[in-house]
Amino acid sequence: MKIIHILFLFTFISFTICHASVNDFCVADLKAPTSNSGYPCKPVESVTSDDFVFHGLVAGNTNNTFKLGVTYASVTNFPALNGLGVTAMRVDIEEGGLAPMHTHPGATELIIMVQGELTAGFVTPTSTYSKALKPGDLFVVPPGMMHYVLNTGKGKVIAYVAFSSEKPSIQTLDLLLFGNNLPSDLVAKTTYLDIDQVKKLKAHFKGSG
Repeated sequence: MKIIHILFLFTFISFTICHASVNDFCVADLKAPTSNSGYPCKPVESVTSDDFVFHGLVAGNTNNTFKLGVTYASVTNFPALNGLGVTAMRVDIEEGGLAPMHTHPGATELIIMVQGELTAGFVTPTSTYSKALKPGDLFVVPPGMMHYVLNTGKGKVIAYVAFSSEKPSIQTLDLLLFGNNLPSDLVAKTTYLDIDQVKKLKAHFKGSG
């Protein structure tokens, strides 16, 4: 029986390796219906060199509450990333700006500093890990960790970010708490915040209740 198990395992591994090498890439067909497994592949004969190039990683609009501008290349606008488990993003933060507490439940985040000074950190139930970053520094945030970044220097910050997902999700704490329709008294009770402050924040983030 051991020999049969070994042969079965060998066959399974061989099939997996061969199957994985059938498609070296799978450029997403964004016009086709999606499924739980993601986007289907474009026919190989319709794939060109242009599919593997993205031109839009430019400065984002920082005219907002957080003075934060973001542009990104994910599978939804760069179909060649389909199935490759990676996304790229450019972050611009004006002086005094920030990215508030947020998480990416299914992706590791790697921050690559280019210009300015950025303080990045994440928190766990028992610890805080934070560092001031200069150009050339990298900072990694493990998947699902609540984290933040602040422009703590003079002038504008420019950084690039890589995610270990072609379509990372994001949950921003401020928007979850105050950009929703939960009753203000419920938010106040469950956060120990003053109800007047909750109402003020709800108005700011266009929440209701």
